[in-house]
Amino acid sequence: MSVTRTGEPGAPEGADPRRWWGLVIIALAQLMVVLDATIVNIALPSAQRDLGMSDGNRQWVITAYTLAFGGLLLLGGRIADLVGRKRTFILGLIGFAAASALGGAATSPGMLFGARALQGAFAAVLAPSALSLLTTTFTDPKERGKAFGVYGALAGSGSAIGFIAGGLLTEYLNWRWCLYVNIPIAIIAVFGASALLRAHPGHKDVRLDVPGAVLGCGGLVAIVYGFSEAEPRGWTDPLVLALLGVGVVLLTIFVWWQNRAPSPLLPLHIVKDRNRAGCFLTMALAVMGMFGMFLFLTYYLQVVLGYSPVKTGMAYLPLTAAIITGSTQISARLMSRVAPRMLMVPGMVLAAAGMLVFTQLTAHSAYASQIMPGMILMGLGMGLTFMPVFATATAGVAPQDAGVTSATVNTSQQVGGSIGTSLLNTIATTSSTAYIAAHLHDPAQQALITKEGIVHGYTVAIWWAVGIMLLAGLVAGLMVTAKPPKRAPTGTPVPEPVT
Repeated sequence: MSVTRTGEPGAPEGADPRRWWGLVIIALAQLMVVLDATIVNIALPSAQRDLGMSDGNRQWVITAYTLAFGGLLLLGGRIADLVGRKRTFILGLIGFAAASALGGAATSPGMLFGARALQGAFAAVLAPSALSLLTTTFTDPKERGKAFGVYGALAGSGSAIGFIAGGLLTEYLNWRWCLYVNIPIAIIAVFGASALLRAHPGHKDVRLDVPGAVLGCGGLVAIVYGFSEAEPRGWTDPLVLALLGVGVVLLTIFVWWQNRAPSPLLPLHIVKDRNRAGCFLTMALAVMGMFGMFLFLTYYLQVVLGYSPVKTGMAYLPLTAAIITGSTQISARLMSRVAPRMLMVPGMVLAAAGMLVFTQLTAHSAYASQIMPGMILMGLGMGLTFMPVFATATAGVAPQDAGVTSATVNTSQQVGGSIGTSLLNTIATTSSTAYIAAHLHDPAQQALITKEGIVHGYTVAIWWAVGIMLLAGLVAGLMVTAKPPKRAPTGTPVPEPVT
């Protein structure tokens, strides 16, 4: 392959001269995908009233998206490898915009649920092609650290940005704009991608593993669906147990099939690599705790402290700023000098410390002294962790496996978030019910005891989240043994991956 000079001072030879503008487009698309998991949270009460949703069904506005996203990501990654990353990226953007338009125009709960599932399906195509484009665009270790710093900041803060945007759009426009807002973003990204991103031809030797897709996606959907149903039904409900059992069986058959399939959906050598497996597991555990925190803090601020949607969204600003700082100013600067676990382990300990602050919440906690410090610690910890996870998990992957590896990182994130939300919410609900039943002796105190019971449930669940975060740090410390990336000697050309 020929190596060309970019003409850009200080740029590695063979580098794409438009790579930093390309990063803006990739980051914009990734932000849209990540924040859509949470942007409708604050808008949910308005949408429920407008469309006449029942309390039992309203969860599907959130779950339909994460189920489709998490369940179809592996297939989306393989499609990116087969068709070509740039083409898949643009198709994903167009489909995501169309699904967003359909959801914004929804006239019934079923129409909104279907549109959210469709959004999740196109996000499953878009996200892995975005990450694999980033991996193949930035090949110099120093530049790659900066690029992954931006990407990691968006991956970590996108959910918090979703809360802020959801609050502003709901209060000043309409809940439907939480979906319509994706359309102009997607249009800008489509034109930007067409002009700025290099075309990556598909790999004709990649074949879609249809049985693997059915088994893998079916297993993930069954498990995530089972966890989501555990909150309203209880862990011993026959449907919940059946779903979890079916999910485990399907995933077991999936692993068996991947050892025998001629073109496996998930080549097991990707997961068998100790560093990648450690990154996937660390990501899943970290996001389990983080999504639980989002859920509880949103309800705590709105229901217990009486914040408006905008005030609730703005309350997440310190968390967002801390994630961006931890990722771009600390993690990105250190990634080329220290081993990944030297960032991931302290990151998870910091995040656990932030969660520990939230275990002290009461029905009358002050934001500045009892909520914001926890957010800052949590944000710094997540910022330190996300970027080395993304960079390490995708490092040294064969070009034909780049899409599916990227999809596995995103799958661990979405499945971890879905499971964490359901698991911790069930713990919180059960603890609240038990507290209220034990303390409600005087009917005149019902409002106070109920509020205290809700907060008690949150703090019990957050203690579990602290444990999950510490477990993520332990996994990172024991499993991720990768060394710092080697810098190329000055003047040595850094070839692009063969695509």
